[in-house]
Amino acid sequence: MINRFFTNKYIAFVTAVITVTTMCRCNKYLDVVPDNVITIDNAFTLKREAEKYLFTCYSFLPTENHPINSLGFIAGDECWLPRDGVFFRNTVWDIAKGNQNKVNPYANYWDGTNGLYAGIRHCNIFLENVSNTQKVYDLEPDMRTRWLGEVEFLKAYYHFYLLRNYGPIPIVDVALPISSTPNEVRVKRAPVDSVVNYIANLLDKAAEKLPMKITDVANEMGRITKPIAMAVKARLLVTAASPLFNGNSDFTSLKNEREALFPASYDPTKWQRAANAAKEAIEIAHQAGFELYKFQGLNKISDTTRTQMSIRNAVCERWNSELIWGSTRNTSLTAQGPDYIQSICMGQIDPKAPINLAAYNQLCAPLKIAQLFYTDHGVPINEDVSYNFSNFSELRTATRAERYNLIEGYQTARLNFDREPRFYADLGFDGSIWYMQNSLYGDSATYDVRAKQGQRMNEVNTDYINMTGYWIKKLVNWKFAFSGLVNAATSENYPWPMFRLADLYLLYAEALNEASGPSTEVYTYLDKVRARAGLGGVVTSWNQYSNSPGKPTTKEGLRSIIHQERSIEMAFEGSRLWDLRRWKEAATELNKPITGWDRTQAAPADYYRVVNIFSQKFIAPRDYFWPIREYEISVNPNLVQNIGW
Repeated sequence: MINRFFTNKYIAFVTAVITVTTMCRCNKYLDVVPDNVITIDNAFTLKREAEKYLFTCYSFLPTENHPINSLGFIAGDECWLPRDGVFFRNTVWDIAKGNQNKVNPYANYWDGTNGLYAGIRHCNIFLENVSNTQKVYDLEPDMRTRWLGEVEFLKAYYHFYLLRNYGPIPIVDVALPISSTPNEVRVKRAPVDSVVNYIANLLDKAAEKLPMKITDVANEMGRITKPIAMAVKARLLVTAASPLFNGNSDFTSLKNEREALFPASYDPTKWQRAANAAKEAIEIAHQAGFELYKFQGLNKISDTTRTQMSIRNAVCERWNSELIWGSTRNTSLTAQGPDYIQSICMGQIDPKAPINLAAYNQLCAPLKIAQLFYTDHGVPINEDVSYNFSNFSELRTATRAERYNLIEGYQTARLNFDREPRFYADLGFDGSIWYMQNSLYGDSATYDVRAKQGQRMNEVNTDYINMTGYWIKKLVNWKFAFSGLVNAATSENYPWPMFRLADLYLLYAEALNEASGPSTEVYTYLDKVRARAGLGGVVTSWNQYSNSPGKPTTKEGLRSIIHQERSIEMAFEGSRLWDLRRWKEAATELNKPITGWDRTQAAPADYYRVVNIFSQKFIAPRDYFWPIREYEISVNPNLVQNIGW
């Protein structure tokens, strides 16, 4: 069973739902205060009880590291799973398979069991009561201010999450009394720009009240700080400036009667506003001491492996120097739980435990994601003038010089050679090295992946299968260790990276390029991320190795580079789906087939044949936003349904 390293009281409280969360709710409307005032008053008599309500407000944060329910993981194309099996029926994966519907929508964050308007209602109740200094009389003034800032942030974040899911949404700023008339509670969707401005202002308001950093590291890690609020504001404004929300003619017919819900024309100043917000967030993060993570382990390893560990542990090392916001939701589950992220990514790398079911061997990367990573020259595989990847399935044998990335003397595909460090850090594949902390003989004779038919990582049983031939190594902590031949393992849990500094650097580079084109400042922040990944600068790499050397010198060319850089650096962290949507690239990428190697074959020449696993279908513009549940539309005539649903 996975060791529970993360056991402080906030995990227990954040996931707890106190008595007030079960209060009556009218499904027809949003944000009506329940008619049991005695319960509410009791919740705000003492600091101890009000703190429980604070953690109830936190409890609505989506579990982004939950591989069954997380939109970022399996509603897009970045990760794939075996056939439905025992874990994945009727989950968010059905969205990726084209089964979203309006009768009973998957990932219903509007009014379902995950409904964020319920979370917003609790935030409004908390703010109304705790802002009253006559209540919670034993709450210190500084702590009261901080708590109000935390809940203002949560309220803003829940609105932002709904915006990304549904587009224009109702703004619910106050808790309406139970005596409200039907017309007062039948909310309308607000225009996109109004929603964005509301959220941005609320984040600014929250940031003024929040601490720069957590000082009580034993008990409060994961709580909201000022750098978190400003980073989320940057992400919000970059989203609002992006093509999905900025001058998108696909949604001009979405209106409240005569009120347009999408801006009619493109506004370039939104990119400058986003760039300003991102730069401010970077400065605040630096003031708080955040910096790009570098592996400092004392293990005697090669520079090749050390670079890979800087990439892997930027995600998996607990509370590392780069982690602006780490979520403690859902981090302490057992190895046998189907939603435990490390187990579901882990393969059977230990030859002493070839049938250990603590490794589910399931979450995998499609072939197109493996092709996305750069060459070791830092340019796309179809641009590198030194290498020929046209026959990427061609067999090649790894040499001794390649032993830190590939099994010496082992045959694998051309695609797996001459790739950048993030390729080898993020992915396991047939013929690859998988370095772990308990690797006894160093990084040149360590664990490896052998995935053809008949080899230990091909198939444990009918449900424990990697369908594509690419394992997601990035999300497995290097301290993961099997326990002999039994179905158990130990590992160190880590807070999920909701926001890393590298993400913020890339958002700033993107916004600045869109606002004013290529510049030294844009290159600087791109190159910071690339340098940690062991790559040269953008301009130098393209000049020396690309068949399009002038690409970084134009806004359009640099845009393409930034999009690919984000897709690589943020791979498997739940970012790609949201990026593809805001860039309006989902209709292209999510209509490509999911492919992989032929795992049913034993001979290398047969294994390295591309097979079609699933043909995805994305209908534009409909699928850029989820449907509001049909019932909600029927009971509230003021709500308009999203286009296409």
